[in-house]
Order: sequence, then C-alpha cells, then structure tokens
Amino acid sequence: MQTIRFRLTVLYSGLLIASAALLLGAIYFAVANATEQRPYTVEYAKAQTRSGQYLGKIPVVQVEEVENAVNVRTMETLRNYSIGTLAGLFLVALVIGWVLAGRALRPIRSITRTAAEIQATDLARRINLEGPRDELRDLAETVDTMLGRLEDAFRAQRQLIDDASHELRSPLAIIRANLDAVLAAPEATEEERHRAVAIVDRATTRMTRLVEDLLASARRQAPAFVDADVDLAAIANEACEEFAALALARNLTLRRRLRPGLSTVGDHDALRRAVGNLISNAVRLAPPGTDVTVAAGERDGWVWAAVRDAGPGIAEDERDRVFDRFWRGHAGGDVSSRRDRHTGLGLAIVRQIVESHGGQVRVFSELGTGSTFVLWLPGPNPGAVPEGDPMG
Repeated sequence: MQTIRFRLTVLYSGLLIASAALLLGAIYFAVANATEQRPYTVEYAKAQTRSGQYLGKIPVVQVEEVENAVNVRTMETLRNYSIGTLAGLFLVALVIGWVLAGRALRPIRSITRTAAEIQATDLARRINLEGPRDELRDLAETVDTMLGRLEDAFRAQRQLIDDASHELRSPLAIIRANLDAVLAAPEATEEERHRAVAIVDRATTRMTRLVEDLLASARRQAPAFVDADVDLAAIANEACEEFAALALARNLTLRRRLRPGLSTVGDHDALRRAVGNLISNAVRLAPPGTDVTVAAGERDGWVWAAVRDAGPGIAEDERDRVFDRFWRGHAGGDVSSRRDRHTGLGLAIVRQIVESHGGQVRVFSELGTGSTFVLWLPGPNPGAVPEGDPMG
C-alpha cells in the first residue's frame, strides 16, 4: 500500500469516480427539477378521496396523476441505475488505474533493476531506455551519463594505481637489492658501499618525487581549492626564479618575455606548479649553452604562458601521448627520454591543472628543433581558444 503504483491507482480511480459521481448527480438533479413528482401514497389517496377526486371506490384518472407516477418511477430507475453504474465504474477504474500506473512506472522498474545489477567492478551497463522523450527517459539518460562518468573515473583510478605500483616496484627492488647485496654484507668494500648509497639515494629521490606528484594530482581534484584573481605573468616570473640557479648550473640562459597584468581566475600555487613543471623539463633537457624562453601574453580574451627549449623535440605521432601519466617516449624523441629521477607525472599534472581551470595545453615540437608548451587560460572575455604558437 506504500508503493507509488498503489497510490497512483487510488488517485486515478478516485478522480474518475468523483468525476462520474458529479456528472451523474448533476443529471439526476437536473431531471428531478425538470419533472413534477408527487409519490402516490395511502395518505395521498385519502386526501384525494376527501377532496372529491374519487367517486366511491372507482378513482377518477387524471392525466397529471399518470404523468406524476411515470416521473416517480423514472427517477427511481435513474437513481438505481446510477448507483449500479458507479459501483461498476469503481471496479473498472481500479483495474484501469492499476494497468496505467504499471505502464507509467515500467521505466522506473527498468532503472531500478539495472541499477541493482551494476557493481563497482562492472560499470559498463547502461539503462538505454526506449520510448517517448519524457521525464522518465530524461532521468534514465541522466543516470546513463552519470554511470559513464563513474566508469571513466574508476578506470582512471585503476590505471593510476596500476601505473603507480609499477613505478614504485622498480626503485623498491633497487633499494632491496643494494641493501641485501652491499650495505648488509660485511665483506663489501667502502667503494661499493658508497656506490650503493648513491644508487639508493637516486631510487628514494625518484620515489619521493612520485609520491609528491601523486599528492599534487589528487589535491587538485579535491573541492577544497578556492580560486582567486591571479596574475599569470607574476606566476611565471616566480617559477623562473625557482629554476634560475639550476639553469645557470647547466649553462643555460633563462630568458623572460612576460607581459604584466595578465589576469585570470585560478589557484596561485597550482598554476605556479604547472609553469614550474614545464620549466623543469626544459632546463633538464635543453643542451648546455642554449636558451630556455619563458613568455606570457594575451590573445582573443585568453591569457597564455609558454616555455620554449632547444631540446631533442617530440615526434609527431607522440605529441598526443606526451601528457599521459607515466608515459615515456623513445630516446631522443620525447621530453621524458632522459629522465631517471622523474616519474612521468609532470606533464600529466600540467594538463590536469590547466583543464581544471577551464583552459587547454598545447605542444608545438619537431624532432631535433626543440619544443614549445603553451598554457591557455580564460581571461576576462574568452572566445574560442586561439590556434598556433603565440610565440611565433
């Protein structure tokens, strides 16, 4: 009795019976008011006898009295048939209301059944509700869209866990091997111990960088960020200051072409990390004696920051994959080809940060000529994202 179908049945039936009762009642009272009715009783007959309407035992039949008797019988018949009709209509209304409620709620049963069959490990199921484009079909399509987003999120989560476990397995194996073979061995020489310590240090540094990148990736997805008005040029300048010493140590010239007053809405620390990751890759891969250029500007309502280097460049068929998590290209053809302490998450975090700000990241590169990475972020009145390299 608490189901929606039962309540709809009662509602349909009640409305139908109430409407029929009002209609029949209106007809009954209309007929009653249009006809003269005087029920023929014993008292009425005695009154007629006293008034001289009857002669002895033989009544005087008048036309009015015959019409009155017909009217009384008609109203009694109408009342009896009306009550019987309402009773039968009530039963029919219950059946019709039950069937109509069942048909109306059939899509909900389909949604409920499919949702009950879906498990966290199998999110590929969809409702795919057919029929007219009504509220229930809109609900089913909304649930399908939500399931699609959940499937993508779970797939990305599983992929991240698999990749992270794979990346952590190598440095852990290296640390364990050096501990067992050298550091814990009493016969190991001092030179072997120093070499093992250096290897363990590189492995732990790589693991630390991996954990930091994973935390940064998860932190940007958290809802605790409060964005504010920031100056992209000032952010790029801060990132340059962080890597100025490293660029100098590698005999690189860090050039800045920053236009001030590039206002956008975003998280200051996250955007600085995004620009810093690009500069870190450029400084690490650019040949000694070359320039690394960091620029920022505005075009078509968008603000941009770009980093250009003279590194090995990226092959055309690898540009779309360069922002994938843990992806490394072939030697000499990818920004990740010469990393050893880096996790492969840097550019993936850059794309995640920029896209979470409503922007896009682009790469322009050719093998042997270096690469240019551009971050496009929405300004005051952004239109379509401009094409081409803004650095020319």
